[in-house]
Amino acid sequence: MSPQPDTSKQHSAAPDCKPLSPSVNKSEYSQEERHLLVRLAHEAIVSELEDREPIVGAVPEHLKQSRGAFTTLYLDGEVRGCVGFVYAGAPLYQTILETARAAAFQDTRFLPVTPEEASRLQVVINVLSPLVTIRPEEIEIGNHGLLVSLGTARGLLLPEVATEHGWDAVTFLEHTCRKAGLPRDAWQHGAKLEAFTAETFGQRPH
Repeated sequence: MSPQPDTSKQHSAAPDCKPLSPSVNKSEYSQEERHLLVRLAHEAIVSELEDREPIVGAVPEHLKQSRGAFTTLYLDGEVRGCVGFVYAGAPLYQTILETARAAAFQDTRFLPVTPEEASRLQVVINVLSPLVTIRPEEIEIGNHGLLVSLGTARGLLLPEVATEHGWDAVTFLEHTCRKAGLPRDAWQHGAKLEAFTAETFGQRPH
């Protein structure tokens, strides 16, 4: 099951932090930085369950830069929550703490994560590039995620969604329009099209 991000909140053992998607050609984040971000995602969930502040520790300056990001949780190979911020509004490490917590406890498509589930969760993180306006013919499957907006309606799909489903660009556009609650052909009738890339890493869901 591909993650369908909940964008309504515009707000452990050593993990396998290898890239999971060919969304970028060059890794911006080191293996150590990826491990730290995944650890912080788990810590955000456990600390919430234990009603305490998360233990963050030392954070590299690079992870204090503001970036948009999504955190997806998997349980037994199935999506268990996915929440993110499209726009950069806080240091990346804080964004991961917040999106992990929200994915576990505030994604309204799922019941809140239980303590028993928390120990079995796997985390995948998508760090987003800035959005750019794009024409339909410029969309690159496997590289671009899409944001379609019209009025107050907005829908986003991550780059790996199109790859995993074998969609072409038109199908990707249609599903992103549906994600926004718009007609499938809204991209042909005035909807704004924006694209982003994502560096994706974390624990591979089984």
